[in-house]
Amino acid sequence: MPVIEYTKEVKRIADPLYEKMKHVVSEVEWSVYAAYIYSINQLKKEKNAVILAHNYMTPQIFHGIADITGDSLGLAREAVNTEADIIIVCGVHFMAETAKLLNPDKIVIIPDPAAGCSLAESITPEDVRTLRVKYPGVPVVTYVNTSADVKAECDICCTSGNALKIVESLESDRVIFLPDRHLASYVAYRTEKEIITWTGSCEVHEKFTPAEIDRFRESVPELTVIAHPECPPGVLNASDYAGSTAQMIDFVEMKQPENILMVTECSMSDNLTSSFPNVNFIRPYNMCPHMKLITLEKVLKSLEDLGPVVEISDNVAERAGLSVERMLAVK
Repeated sequence: MPVIEYTKEVKRIADPLYEKMKHVVSEVEWSVYAAYIYSINQLKKEKNAVILAHNYMTPQIFHGIADITGDSLGLAREAVNTEADIIIVCGVHFMAETAKLLNPDKIVIIPDPAAGCSLAESITPEDVRTLRVKYPGVPVVTYVNTSADVKAECDICCTSGNALKIVESLESDRVIFLPDRHLASYVAYRTEKEIITWTGSCEVHEKFTPAEIDRFRESVPELTVIAHPECPPGVLNASDYAGSTAQMIDFVEMKQPENILMVTECSMSDNLTSSFPNVNFIRPYNMCPHMKLITLEKVLKSLEDLGPVVEISDNVAERAGLSVERMLAVK
């Protein structure tokens, strides 16, 4: 794709957005990004498109072009409310599928279909069916980090933010919880129900260790550590707080600690620096390679081409959609 010129008009329209990311994006980088941001924002208006961006997107996407930002649950809820004809999902593939499940009559696009997820790839529909045979009558909860095909085999979805609430809402003393073993452990510790787990994990959060947390605490005085529940139990035990990405943001807003380490994907801290200038974010630099497949160039091309489009068969969409809708109905 040819480089778009950084004209005076582009500078006038796009440069105010730079204030939100100037701490993490250099001026040289901005001269390239700004032109793409300008073109994307113009084109999405022309085509009545809305851009959803996960908290792990790069700052130029998160602050530059996104209309709706948030964690998986937040994006899922907001996807239902949009009046746009086209939804561009800046996240990974299962998030785009979730948006399509909730908006079957809209065009849902993911700029790079190869943006996958180690959790989603850790389990198949056949695995779920096997578990149902092994544990007859036991309800199956699946984390939203799964394919639509897997969601179709389960009873209800959850996110890291509402996992415990979903499990507690079920009238059963035993629950199959898929596919993240660490999130399952986090939930099991907080409920009296028996949690039957799977072996999946997030390749980003799996890398964190308690020893790494200790090293950060030794080098940074009065450090507050908050972690995502996809991290191993030892990491959560070494942290001061655990919660979803949205809950992490709420924590920072409420506490505003002087120094904070967010034990999750590195772009999360980058995206919060402008909102909390008095907080020093210590960055662990664990990056999700799948999220980073989504770029400004690919977003612009997806708007120009109106693709790649997310398609889900009617049979799968009906059953998977029920799992997502049941989750959203739990208050």
